[in-house]
Amino acid sequence: MGWLTKILKGSSHKISEGQYHSTYGDDRIWDGPSTETYEDDRIWNDPSTADNWSDYENEDVDRAIAISLSEEDQKGKKVIESEAHLEEDEQLARAIQESLNMDSPPRYDYGNFFPSYPYPYPSGYRICAGCHAEIGQGRFLSCMGAVWHPECFRCHACDLPISDYEFSMSENRPYHKSCYKNKHHPRCDVCGNFIPTNAAGLIEYRAHPFWMQKYCPSHERDGTPRCCSCERMEPKDTRYLVLEDGRKLCLECLDSAIMDTHECQPLYIEIQNFYEGLNMRVEQQVPLLLVERQALNEAMEGEKNGHHHLPETRGLCLSEEQTVMTILRRPRIGGYRILDMFTEPYRLHRRCEVTAILVLFGLPRLLTGSILAHEMMHAWLRLRGYPNLSPDVEEGICQVLAHMWLESEIVAGSGSSLASTSSSSSTPTSSSSSSYSTSSSKKGKRSEFEKKLGEFFKHQIESDTSSAYGEGFRAGKEAVDKFGLRRTLEHIRLTGCFP
Repeated sequence: MGWLTKILKGSSHKISEGQYHSTYGDDRIWDGPSTETYEDDRIWNDPSTADNWSDYENEDVDRAIAISLSEEDQKGKKVIESEAHLEEDEQLARAIQESLNMDSPPRYDYGNFFPSYPYPYPSGYRICAGCHAEIGQGRFLSCMGAVWHPECFRCHACDLPISDYEFSMSENRPYHKSCYKNKHHPRCDVCGNFIPTNAAGLIEYRAHPFWMQKYCPSHERDGTPRCCSCERMEPKDTRYLVLEDGRKLCLECLDSAIMDTHECQPLYIEIQNFYEGLNMRVEQQVPLLLVERQALNEAMEGEKNGHHHLPETRGLCLSEEQTVMTILRRPRIGGYRILDMFTEPYRLHRRCEVTAILVLFGLPRLLTGSILAHEMMHAWLRLRGYPNLSPDVEEGICQVLAHMWLESEIVAGSGSSLASTSSSSSTPTSSSSSSYSTSSSKKGKRSEFEKKLGEFFKHQIESDTSSAYGEGFRAGKEAVDKFGLRRTLEHIRLTGCFP
């Protein structure tokens, strides 16, 4: 299935008083979004701590003390004996003390980490990185290689001041840790919760290689349903159609699903026309039957030859005589379940090398068509007398034709044109109807999802890891791209391998 596992490790840094660190979270592993996450420590400068004073501040204090002394003390350090002079000095000292008690900018409650009293800092050389104004007297924040007013250091997400003990950074912008988590921490596309960390502290999740939806790993074990066609896990409480054989089909895939043999005949004619356009017409009338999973498995067991795509086979080209239970008409659906299946036995007779083509019912039109194109190539090879081929060659060239048909449908957008009538001899049922409604062929303008679904089915063929279906397809496509389909088929007929 090619599911991907993604791992993210976050980091948390705390403030260290008296020093400034700039630490980048490089110890995380994450192949997801390219957003870098940095954690910077910040400190609030404590003006009450003498060690934090600059040389300029120490000089200012020394100067203030020196002014309180007499000029005689500076020159000869003489003792002041005059009471009048002493009173003058005391008044000057009180003036200095009052200047120390000047009002500072509004304070925030930061616990014991920030000072509870102000101190006037010399102005003129501290510029706030937020408002670009002079910080002047009072408290300030030093982090990210700059200084800030407390109210100017704000979260990039909510635009509120950051007053927490820790903060996060992304793209050189600060965030509250909670805001950063809401913005960057991956959420599960199924349950909607933050994807939890594992025992090692890593954020680990599963991601589909095509749809790139992210899931908690637990959803692969807790019975969360997955569509049997597009393989997506839908958000919780999403409804699925439960098919008779236990498969679950999402409602978007159900929209174009083909449910019975009669409904599939127009699509079968489209595939025949596609082959005829490649000068590969199938002359014999090979019956097409839509069947349930059980009937497909039973028919597979009755075949002596053939290669099957595990873990689930969705189509078969039969060569043996046997009786197959086919779906006669569209099942009755109620309450997101199949209520009644209308089936009948169909006896296959060997009039040529191919007795029938079987396809699993309930799949979207584009997937059903690609399976048909694949199985018809098996029929074409057998009817043209090709020798027994190795699995990688036969399955590989059949996958090439399925891929070619999907490409033609995606380019066409609205599907290829189709006459509204068909011969009743091409229908394996007893119905004598010679026309089919437009709705039964599932034609019309493609929805955006159906276009995406076609790309997904192409991706499945291209990324298959099996030896026969995956490596065989890539070898066959390379040969067809280089030499053309006709020369490639001729080389296979003569040598049994790709050119």
